[in-house]
Amino acid sequence: MSFTALALLFASAVLHTTWNLLLKQAGDKYIATWWGVLIGSTLFLPFLFFTGLPAEQTWGLLLISVLVETAYYITLSRAYSDEDFSLVYPLARGAAPALIALWSVLFLGEKLTSGGIFGLIIIISGLLLVGGSSLFQRGGQKFRRRGVSFALLLAVLISIYSTIDGAAVKLTPAFSYAVLVFFLSPVLTAPLMFRRYGWPILKRELLVERWRLIAIGVLTVGAYLLALGAYAIAPVSYSGAIREVSVVLGAFAGWRFLGEQLGGWRLAGAVIIFAGIIIIALWG
Repeated sequence: MSFTALALLFASAVLHTTWNLLLKQAGDKYIATWWGVLIGSTLFLPFLFFTGLPAEQTWGLLLISVLVETAYYITLSRAYSDEDFSLVYPLARGAAPALIALWSVLFLGEKLTSGGIFGLIIIISGLLLVGGSSLFQRGGQKFRRRGVSFALLLAVLISIYSTIDGAAVKLTPAFSYAVLVFFLSPVLTAPLMFRRYGWPILKRELLVERWRLIAIGVLTVGAYLLALGAYAIAPVSYSGAIREVSVVLGAFAGWRFLGEQLGGWRLAGAVIIFAGIIIIALWG
């Protein structure tokens, strides 16, 4: 894998962890997600006058991606309302690479090397530690099945839209494609938002959290643009895994900035996941 692709993926991971951390600290997670994606995509939207629209053959992929990403943001908001950031984020982002690799082989015709397969096995091993970490914390507290279930559902959604988008950006420029995906998702859900919350509540959240929402939006779009740039020049199966170096950052951020109990098992799992990512980067 080229140095350019690696650099794009690592930069994407940093931005991705940052906006998820900001979202976790927001008030109503669903409103913050909706406003953030809408604001971020709107800020980038004028540039389409210079770049043009995505290629016609990718519009079907784009619409499917919009629906899947909408489901992802709804699930993410619900998960962060109920569960620890340092559990949901590492497990969701860490489980996705194995599924992305599977879909890439089945639907994109990519081939996995023995090194790549070994790296994926290492990643999955780390996931078992991250997902089961609650069994070993605070004197054997009850296993947090709900949080793990949310995280695994998120992983499935991540793998689907990542594979779809990875195929699309090999046919059309990543910028115009990503901006439209992010813009259409909150537009399609706007009627539901207004019916569920009403304009007074949405307006209040915008005024109170406006700088956080702007930051979430810009970082969200920016992070995915960087990832799609890598998908366009490198195999999606490996790029999807390397991007998830963010799981290590996420586990640390939840402990350092949110006061969550990191735990030796979560930390060990995050480090093992990172090792698997490095193996894929070097020998995948």
